[in-house]
Parts: sequence; structure tokens; C-alpha cells
Amino acid sequence: MKTILISLLAVFAISVSAKELPTAKPEREGMSSERLERISAMNDRYTKSGKIAGTLTAVLRNGKVVHVSSSGKKSALDDRPIELDDLFRIYSMSKPITAVAAMQLYEQGKFQLTDPVSKFIPELKDLEVMKNGKVVPAQKQMTMQQLLNHTAGLSYGFDPNDPVDQAYQKADLWGAKNLDEFITKVAALPLKFEPGEQWHYSIAVDVTGLVVQRLSGQPFDEYLKEHIFEPLDMKDTFFEVPEKEIGRFLPNHFLNPQNGQAVVITPDTMVGLPGFANCRAMCNYTDVTLYAGGGGLVSTLRDYVRFAEAMRDGELEGTRILSSKTVNYMRSNHLPSAIASGGGSGEQPNLVGDPLGGFGFGLGFGIVTDTAANGAIGSAGAYYWGGAAGTVFWIDPVENIVVVSMMQLMSGWPSYRPDLRVATYQALLDTYE
Repeated sequence: MKTILISLLAVFAISVSAKELPTAKPEREGMSSERLERISAMNDRYTKSGKIAGTLTAVLRNGKVVHVSSSGKKSALDDRPIELDDLFRIYSMSKPITAVAAMQLYEQGKFQLTDPVSKFIPELKDLEVMKNGKVVPAQKQMTMQQLLNHTAGLSYGFDPNDPVDQAYQKADLWGAKNLDEFITKVAALPLKFEPGEQWHYSIAVDVTGLVVQRLSGQPFDEYLKEHIFEPLDMKDTFFEVPEKEIGRFLPNHFLNPQNGQAVVITPDTMVGLPGFANCRAMCNYTDVTLYAGGGGLVSTLRDYVRFAEAMRDGELEGTRILSSKTVNYMRSNHLPSAIASGGGSGEQPNLVGDPLGGFGFGLGFGIVTDTAANGAIGSAGAYYWGGAAGTVFWIDPVENIVVVSMMQLMSGWPSYRPDLRVATYQALLDTYE
């Protein structure tokens, strides 16, 4: 096992690009090599059982890669070993990237967090809200801060029994040809609640992508490429997978409830899902015109590690994308204590279970506010998010740890996240707490 890990670290360090993060012997960074192998053993348990086809995991401490491991195969139908340069749908792990883009413009004085979103997207000025089963004019306007912390009153359309979510499903949002058409559809939908009253996971970050596009004067995909991906050398992160790279793009899976095995999702299966009848985002990755900042990106383990490491302080290898002060502000809890979750996110905000157990939300990141209430070992102040296909990352500013893990499984992964946290933190020899 140790020989395999050393080889993977070498591959991770010697990539196609000359810009790579340094590696280090774990003991030099206060972690145990032997105990880090428990991450590999844990991943093997998931893949050998067939619950996950394949997974990749990287752990950094103090800016140095101390662990990289791969387990399993490319898909349930492809026995070739999963590889470090494979491409993954990262879904909601697109959200922190979009939030960074917005905060870059914030630093340039393009907006204030107290500004109404309608200042930049006038289509959202005169919205309605569902109250007591009736649609009435909204009394408040959503602000940029509310847009970035999911308290804007928007939804995703996940709940088939909720009238607002039913309207979302009928609106065919993901069939919009671009962000302008997308926002026209959104403007016709009622809010789930008055802005600022609740936390509810939503399309807010997709709306944020349009704000970035309009304030910057650049198409959203071009803005991300010029201001985040190229500066950080994220050479394999994009909305549309280049034709020459399609062979590296892994299939997605769902968990068969009858036998607990991962099953490949086919195009016909995706079309059968609510909201994906004629989608131009998050199911079509070869002819993309709707750039969904909330879930449309594809990336690699290497690229997302570079992004996450950059967001430890706003800088990577001498390239600064945000100030340290801005990063600290983003990873602060921006939820008023009175706000309770609207639920129904389809993802576990606290990584382990109860949607609000020890959970807060900053600007683009979930925040661990209480590790005991959160239900798993970690550090208060860690910031994180995950994707619907099981990808996950977190940044621990107390222990100077960054963890990124990749898979492609649309269900059946919630137990994996606390398992990964335990396997990571138990390997610490020296704690900075």
C-alpha cells in the first residue's frame, strides 16, 4: 500500500503542467503515513462492495500534498482503473467558484452586498411570493448577500409536493438556451418565502453567474476562464468538455436500491428525471450554451485541489485571486441565528446528517459552526461544499488541511463524507487547535 501511495504522489506532482503543488512526507507536516492509509482502505471498502465504482482523494496540510489515493474503476461497466486525470461532474462544487467570481467584482467596487439584485438584473425587481397558498407581491427585494448565502427566497424545484417547486419543474429552467433566457423564466416564478426569512438551497448561484456576466461585460464562462481557471492553472475545468477529452469524462451512476450497487446512468435515465427533459446544463456537456454557475462545471481532482488550496488564503503560488480579508469574510457565518433551514436541498449541508446540525453558511461555502452538533470530528470554522454526484471538499483553517474527494454517484454517498472526515483527522499527529 505504501509503495502505491508514493507512486500516486509522484504522478500527482509530475503532471502535464509545470505548475504543481509541492508534496511532503506526512510526518513532516504532523500527520501519520500509516494512518493516512486508512483513507485508502476506506475507499477500497466502498469500491469493492460495488457501492461506488471509483473514487480519488487528496489531502494537503500546510499547502503540501501528503496523501493521494485512487480506488476502484472508471465505471460499473468499465473495469479499467480510475485515473488521476479523469474528468468529473462536480455539480454544486461549482458554487464556491461562482461565489469567488462574484467576490472578485465586489473587491473591484462593482457592487455592495446590501445592493438589491434587481440593480443588476432588473428582471427580478417585481417578484411575487407564495404566502399561505396564495401568490402575492413580495414586500422585500433580495440582496446580493442573500443571493450568496441562499436566503433570497429562491428554490430548486426538488419537492414534488410543494406548489413553488412544482412551478419550478414546469418552468423547464435547464432548457433555457442561455442565462438571459434562464432569468426570464425565473422572474415568472414565485419566491418560496420573503428574502431574508429562511435558508433554502436554491438556484441562487446560477443567478449569481448572470450578475457576474453583466457586471464584468464578459460571458460567464469566459470570465471564469480568464480570472480563475487560467490564473490558478486549472487547465481541465470547464462547462463544455472538449471533444478530444471526452474519453476522460467518467459516466455518472445511481445506487440501485434493490442490491445496493452503483449503476451507470444513461441519457434516457437523465431525461426521465424532473427538470431534465430538454436540459442545456448539467446533462449536456458537449454543446453547452447555458452556463450554470450553481452546478454546471466539470473538473479533475488536481484542478479542484488547486482551487481549494487557493481558497485557504486567496492566493496560490504567488497568484492572488482574492484578498485574505475577503476569504475570511466569505468563510464567516452569514446566517442570522433566527433563520432555520427550509430543507429539501437534496444534499446534506453539514456533510453528515441533520441539515442544520452545527451548520452555518457564508458566501459560497457551508460552515461548520459546532463539531459536536455536526456529528463528526473536525474543526469549527471549516468551510466546505459537495456535489450531487458525491464529490466533496473542505478547508480547515485551524489545522491547515485541505481535502478533496471525487466520485460519480448520484445517491448512496452520505455515509462516505463522515467516514472521510474520520479517516483524515485520525491521521493527525500534531494538532494546531
